[in-house]
Amino acid sequence: MNAPAPALTPAGVDTRPLVVHLVYSLGVGGLETLLVDCINRMPAWRHAVVCLTTYTSFADRIARRDVELHALGKPPGLGLGTHLTFWRLMRRLRPTVLHTYNLAALEYAFTATLAGVPVRIHAEHGRDASDPHGLNPKHNFLRRRLVPFVDRFIPVSEDLNRWLGDVVRIPTAKTLFIKNGVDTDKYAPGGTSAADAPFDADDIVIGTVARVQDVKNHRALVDAFARLRNQLPRLAPRLKLAIVGDGPLLPAVREQVAQLGLDGAVWLPGARADIAAVLHTFSIFALPSLAEGTPVSMLEAMACGLPVVASRVGGIPEVVDEGVQGLLVPVGDGDALAAALARYAQDAGLRTTHGVAARARVEDRFSLRAMVAAYGALYDGLCRNKAH
Repeated sequence: MNAPAPALTPAGVDTRPLVVHLVYSLGVGGLETLLVDCINRMPAWRHAVVCLTTYTSFADRIARRDVELHALGKPPGLGLGTHLTFWRLMRRLRPTVLHTYNLAALEYAFTATLAGVPVRIHAEHGRDASDPHGLNPKHNFLRRRLVPFVDRFIPVSEDLNRWLGDVVRIPTAKTLFIKNGVDTDKYAPGGTSAADAPFDADDIVIGTVARVQDVKNHRALVDAFARLRNQLPRLAPRLKLAIVGDGPLLPAVREQVAQLGLDGAVWLPGARADIAAVLHTFSIFALPSLAEGTPVSMLEAMACGLPVVASRVGGIPEVVDEGVQGLLVPVGDGDALAAALARYAQDAGLRTTHGVAARARVEDRFSLRAMVAAYGALYDGLCRNKAH
């Protein structure tokens, strides 16, 4: 997996190689959760996190005290001055590996090359709502132009892997598919539920955990929930919706809930640090996204034994088999979303059966241990190649 951690020099200098992780920002999110999990579980490497903009208290989840955290305060737009700031930081830190995440960070692989960083890795975790199929010609042109400065592109789903090859035309030798993984000990059935969740024992709770932004399509979920309560009047008093997460569209979602008269049925607690406990209050996990890679929040929910209702998009069909671990619906189809939720709402046995299968799928294919080992092996292999 990873090379053994070197001892300190007589002068007390830590000789372990340094990985710099470059992200747009560090807040609550699936990509950010994976980043923190990798850092906490890779002691053979030193780590630093550089945020192009800023970071939040989410950074407190980094358990290691030896991790440096930097925020560059990049303004909107090109931010050419940020490249100079980043170059100077790389010259000071002297990392062995730069690991960038998603399009906003990719161009800094060129800057890192100029700064003398030997190994540059770029991970694609998903696409934006403005370009759900990854067809933007300018963005893909940029990806191709930066191929000489990136040692390996990392797609986290088969869908993204195909897209990088067929659409973006990244050479196969430059890509490595690494599945996302979650901690199946932390996320497991039968744990303690969040004490402040406003639900009764017999409530049927449809829940989602995601940053509240356009690509996650929360407004469609609220509309489908309202439709569901109208379609199932006898169950309506027991039907509840939980939208967990923060983001730019949270005020609009709150307003939508109020306009539909759903205040008493919808819980909007914002960002939470106790996601496992929150998931234990759910009956069904819903994710009607417009675009996805392999969503970490969905894997965490499945590990907790929850059935899934999600869009048939991105890497989701690679995780969820229709009618086995969950129900998949066409992107943007509100009627299909409400119908799928209704099936689970009316059939507790189906929820249980699919939830058990969901847990088994994550244990079998999406373990955190395997993901961390794959990244460690990649870092080691590229560093050895560069040393020769």
